[in-house]
Amino acid sequence: MSEAGMDTYLNDHLAGAASGSELAEWIRDRADGTKLGEIMGSIAEQIEQDRQSLTDLMERMGVTRSPVKQAAGWIAEKVGQVKFSGVASGDDVHGTFMALESLTLGVAGKACLWKALKEVEDEYPPLAATDLDSLIARAESQRSTLERERLAASRRALG
Repeated sequence: MSEAGMDTYLNDHLAGAASGSELAEWIRDRADGTKLGEIMGSIAEQIEQDRQSLTDLMERMGVTRSPVKQAAGWIAEKVGQVKFSGVASGDDVHGTFMALESLTLGVAGKACLWKALKEVEDEYPPLAATDLDSLIARAESQRSTLERERLAASRRALG
């Protein structure tokens, strides 16, 4: 992958990671005091740790953060929060379901990131020094947990 290609790829995922971290916290806060809220507390913390791992990796690789991509990600997240809040549909149960679905897809994308980087780790010394296997395993565990919660929410929202 070219240096510019790697910069773009990592910045795209960083924008997604920031959105995912905020979305996980939003779901956690909306579900406070419930089993989902408890689960999301752990998931939100892990997603933020993963975002920081990506940020640290980008710094070690000398990748400059794109303020445009970060701003676009922030705006998309705020629009999503309005959609997921139930304001548009009048149904906050459906909004929670859709938020979980979006986060599940985002975490699947994060697993794809770590797997793609694993494929080229020999070409980038900072990647070889990163425990990509642990990051892959954690993303897959998060996706599994979120998928279980997404399906439970689908029964409430669509059943």
